[in-house]
Parts: sequence; structure tokens; C-alpha cells
Amino acid sequence: MSKKNSSRPLRLDDQAESARLGTPAFLARPQGSPVYHGFPIIEETRTDGWRFGAITEYEDPAGCDSGDGFVVAPDDSRAGLVWDVGAGQISQISPPDAGRWGVYQVWFPKPIFSTNDLVQNFRIVLPELIKLHAQIHQQNA
Repeated sequence: MSKKNSSRPLRLDDQAESARLGTPAFLARPQGSPVYHGFPIIEETRTDGWRFGAITEYEDPAGCDSGDGFVVAPDDSRAGLVWDVGAGQISQISPPDAGRWGVYQVWFPKPIFSTNDLVQNFRIVLPELIKLHAQIHQQNA
């Protein structure tokens, strides 16, 4: 049932500035740009200052059950997210580095057909992401 992340089209931010003419912004980030620059932050997901950014397209009339994205914390720090539909615990894929507080596998409870579905799924996993963010930042303080 799962659609592989690699087969999902990218969702690009056409308004993002590129450091190289004719090159997508995510491939030519301007100096000082945050990680995941060039991919859109989905403002409808804003919850207590937290937001979801989409790397792969999530809207699908047949229902999207996997994808790549990122979370932006209220302090503007970011972490990568690999999401699938199913049940499971958040797990670390990559540890924190200079640009982000890690990359994590998260589980959404239902497929995504629309942005409204994305908002609902994001808000379900958000409490665990908030705890994880606090733990990472406490360890690095």
C-alpha cells in the first residue's frame, strides 16, 4: 500500500530565492538561508508557532500515505521529517547537526488527501516533536 517517498514529486517554493539563476532554490541556497530553503512552509499547519514544511507533494485525490517534510519550531530551528501512515514511535534517522536538530521518522494516523488532512496529522504528532525539540535543546545548552 505504501507509496515510496522517491516516487513522490517535490513540492517547491517558487518564491524562494536561488543563489544561481535557473537553479531551484533548494539546490542553490543563498548564503545564510536555513536548511530546507526552497521548500514551502504550509502556513495552515501553524500551531502555537510550530509549522510543517513540505518537501514532497502531499495532496493526492487517492490519498498520500508517505512523504518527506520538515518542522519549523517557534525559535526557527528545523528538523527533517520522513512520514508514513501507520502506527509507531518517533525515531531518529539522523542526529542533530549544525543546520537542524535531526531527521526523524514520524507516523501519521491517516492518509492525506488535502491540506486540511495534513494539518490534522501534523497536530497529532506535534506534542511528541515539541518534547523532542526540548530534549535536544536541553542537551545542547
